[in-house]
Amino acid sequence: MKVIVPVKRVIDYNVKARVKPDQTGVDLANVKMSMNPFDEIAVEEAIRMKEAGNVTEIIAVSIGPQQAQETIRTALAMGADRGILVKTDETVEPLAVAKILKAIVGQENPELVLLGKQAIDDDCNQTGQMLAALLDWPQGTFASEVKFADGKLQVTREIDGGLQTIEINTPAIVTADLRLNEPRYASLPNIMKAKKKPIDMKSPEDYQVDVTPRLNVLKVTEPEKREAGVKVENAAELVKKLREEAGVI
Repeated sequence: MKVIVPVKRVIDYNVKARVKPDQTGVDLANVKMSMNPFDEIAVEEAIRMKEAGNVTEIIAVSIGPQQAQETIRTALAMGADRGILVKTDETVEPLAVAKILKAIVGQENPELVLLGKQAIDDDCNQTGQMLAALLDWPQGTFASEVKFADGKLQVTREIDGGLQTIEINTPAIVTADLRLNEPRYASLPNIMKAKKKPIDMKSPEDYQVDVTPRLNVLKVTEPEKREAGVKVENAAELVKKLREEAGVI
């Protein structure tokens, strides 16, 4: 089985994002970038499938600037076999990403596309679902567990009421949730080996996909700062403040 794992280059989750002074977007200058954490989980799950003998090849795909090549190298160091970088300096929206991935799927013919449920920069949570619709493939979203059984995939999904387990045929789309696994750290020998693994350089034009943004960002603002809390002497004073100042009771 061949698996495609899309990976996105985002601001490192440990970094506090800063808004540009003109409020046109997030300031990316001199900011540490890394692989989207949900995509890292997807890469780890694909590697575990390969170690279990269910997967033969893992292809890491990234759509973004030249620097996204390092994100692919991270996936290769973890255990992916080869990479594809679709180079563009445009901000690529989920629908355009899904169209590019559809074209790649048409060329590579994988049986599974395993990707993070969302990216931590735009929080769209759309690409997996859009790709499933474009391909007309079954999908298992928000996966916290994935098993192979009788040639099918059993996907345990995290839903509002608890957990839901579904069974889907392959080829399929699966999006990884936070509790699917704990990604491994790439060892130094594997990091060195990753430098020799192939990365195909492509462009959106190679797949005949227009990545021109269809949405206009009007303004980006930081959330309001939380006010400091106050201490109360007793329960009666707490109730009074909740009623008269907070207006919640």
